[in-house]
Amino acid sequence: MELFDNLVLGFSTALLLQNVLYCFVGVLLGTAVGVLPGIGPTATVAMLLPITFAFEPVTALIMLAGIYYGAQYGGSTTAILINLPGESSAAVTALDGHEMARQGRAGPALAAAAIGSFVAGTVATVVLAVAAPPLAAVALAFGPADYFALVLFGLVVSISLARGSPLKALAMVALGILLGTVGQDIYTGTPRFVLGQRELYGGIDFVSVAVGMFGIAEILRNLENEHDRPALLGRVTHLWPTREDRRRIVGPILRGTGLGAALGVLPGGGHVLSSFTSYAVEKRISKRRDEFGHGAIEGVAGPESANNAAAQTSFIPLLTLGLPAHPVMALMVGAFIVHGITPGPNVINDEPELVWGLIASMWIGNVLLVLLNLPLIGMWVRLLRIPYQVLFPMIVLFAVIGTYSLGFNAYDVYAIAFFGLLGYVLIKCGCEPAPLLLGFVLGPLLEENLRRALIISRGDPTVFLTRPISAGLLLLTATALIVVALPAIRRRRETVFTEDD
Repeated sequence: MELFDNLVLGFSTALLLQNVLYCFVGVLLGTAVGVLPGIGPTATVAMLLPITFAFEPVTALIMLAGIYYGAQYGGSTTAILINLPGESSAAVTALDGHEMARQGRAGPALAAAAIGSFVAGTVATVVLAVAAPPLAAVALAFGPADYFALVLFGLVVSISLARGSPLKALAMVALGILLGTVGQDIYTGTPRFVLGQRELYGGIDFVSVAVGMFGIAEILRNLENEHDRPALLGRVTHLWPTREDRRRIVGPILRGTGLGAALGVLPGGGHVLSSFTSYAVEKRISKRRDEFGHGAIEGVAGPESANNAAAQTSFIPLLTLGLPAHPVMALMVGAFIVHGITPGPNVINDEPELVWGLIASMWIGNVLLVLLNLPLIGMWVRLLRIPYQVLFPMIVLFAVIGTYSLGFNAYDVYAIAFFGLLGYVLIKCGCEPAPLLLGFVLGPLLEENLRRALIISRGDPTVFLTRPISAGLLLLTATALIVVALPAIRRRRETVFTEDD
């Protein structure tokens, strides 16, 4: 009964005209950036974060969330039509989706992606609504030592799930934590690593780091590797799948939804991992294994369901523990903090309208996406023809104006340029910037709980081992480090992202 009351509260908040409007704006922008290769939801949320500061907290979060799961929808459109995934998790959709398009079956492929995404989004929203309150209740039993162990575990797991070298991912997390310590000491107020710059006394601005590392750096990378984008051949017709197609996609949609809902809560690229895992599962259990890679509709429905379910269940650790499971969730933490809300287990009790309004808005957003995506496919394809030389200067200008408007301080603009160049150099060195952002966001939380636990225990470090929760989490952290370090497991981990490519 309590769940029903909470959902009524959520829908009464989400259905307010301004919230529906900004939910629509969010999913529209999310679909657009999912369609446009090289931008992505992380960069978009980072660059739009400044303009949401004038909104009510629930309105801002509904819009930012819409951008994220809208991008999961949009990424499949260009993957299917022109074999160019707009979002990383849509890469596997291109394997069979584009083959279907070449065979004149782009319509059924797009419809399968849309139906799977809607079903997965609906189920994941229910999972989020059911799982969030009990997890928040459990989290209230956590002390400082337990939170320290939990944050440490989240950072280590994000390393184990990151693509590329685990050592580079670890270095990025360490650099992020180091950048998070710049400013005044949280207990003594002593300036640390400020290099004599008064602007750094309050710490490095989160928005400047996010916009620079994800927005500017990605734009520089895309300008360097500019390529001609192929045009769509012919019109997209016959959107609705045949009866046989509908029969074949039921199982993959259900299995993909289950996989995505489970893997979405993992720190790191849960939505990417779930789509590739779903594809591998469908290929292994299919009676038509030889069709995969040549236009199997199961290879579209399963991964698309998985990545959309994962996109929404990734909100579970954010809303219950205050831990981001994905770089976009790290930006959402920043949005919470900017609006004066501390993310964590108390949010559900302290801000019920915000939490349940956000959850209810996800279902509304999924309905809007289905109504939006199929009729506007032609427009998204035309957007792909905008030259990079026109598109990217507009994005940079928008990002700079938005960040400058936060405090009307030119220092923030210089910070964007610095972190943009730093992010570009890191990308060229094969380092993912996502672990750095997670370390930057979680580093202060890690330090605060470490020092608080030691103060309470009067400097006794065994407090982390004598509490059952923290001891268990530290054991899991050590296990995750061993998994990353073992050569055989590391090789298998790296092939997850190239399964049957």
